[in-house]
Amino acid sequence: MAVASNLTNLPSKSLYPIRSLSSGIINSFRLAFERCPKPTPIGRTYRRSTGCSVRAISSSSSPSSSSRLEETVKTTAAENPVVVYSKTWCSYSSEVKSLFKRLGVQPLVIELDELGPQGPQLQRVLERLTGQHTVPNVFIGGKHIGGCTDTLKLYRNGELESMLAEANSKSPQS
Repeated sequence: MAVASNLTNLPSKSLYPIRSLSSGIINSFRLAFERCPKPTPIGRTYRRSTGCSVRAISSSSSPSSSSRLEETVKTTAAENPVVVYSKTWCSYSSEVKSLFKRLGVQPLVIELDELGPQGPQLQRVLERLTGQHTVPNVFIGGKHIGGCTDTLKLYRNGELESMLAEANSKSPQS
């Protein structure tokens, strides 16, 4: 497998530690973790990340499990006023969760890194649905609003509170 052999050529002190997941549906799933939030060296240049991401190198997930996860994401976003797909170690995710806490909002937080093999699979489904491969991945009132930068921008523009109020008024829980 050409991709896997390229991964073994990484320097031993690479910023991209490699980890294999060998259980569940994702038997041959290999991940390269980007450091977050520090800049990532690429040759002599640096790329700044606007979120914490996991990039899939190869996968063997079944289409039916993927469509079930897609339906789960859609249902979860529709049935909860605020949903944050997050990772416990991501500073951007922490910033969004702290903002909601300061605003007195209790979002449904789904920590992808605590879901075992289903976490990376769920992140791929989120990327397919939203076009965003980073976390946090925020939904308000069933609508995807983006990540940390997008959420903070809505807050600074005074739009976030009205979106939250509208989402809470439409919520089946209210």
